[in-house]
Amino acid sequence: MKRQSYAKILSANDTGATGAHQAGILVPKADAELLAFFPALDASIKNPDAWIQCEDESGEVWEMRYIYYNNKLHVSRGTRNEYRITWMTKYLRAKKAEAGDSLIFEATDEPGYYRISVSSRVPTEKKQGIVKLAGWRRIH
Repeated sequence: MKRQSYAKILSANDTGATGAHQAGILVPKADAELLAFFPALDASIKNPDAWIQCEDESGEVWEMRYIYYNNKLHVSRGTRNEYRITWMTKYLRAKKAEAGDSLIFEATDEPGYYRISVSSRVPTEKKQGIVKLAGWRRIH
């Protein structure tokens, strides 16, 4: 039986290639199924988070932080209202992830524990310089 999986097409910002500071990859809050895939976060708390364990193909476990930056809901001049997965830089660098690659999360039977991998885009697309960014998509 296939487990539920999601893939995120990585942007240059996601991989750090632009040099810009970014706090992890964005998880769109409008996608209820995707939000339910990750641990539930209590919006009544300012910036709730959960640490998730992500096991790569070689069995190494990477700890990442799933957070709802929501100071817009809690502070009079707050501006942030977004879900992100942070603490990914070391993993993405180790896997030599590039813009256009897919970052894949697969659910396991253990809550907060995922299998993770990076899938490179088609080599001919790299040669032609074509990168079609599409964000997240459900695989299974």
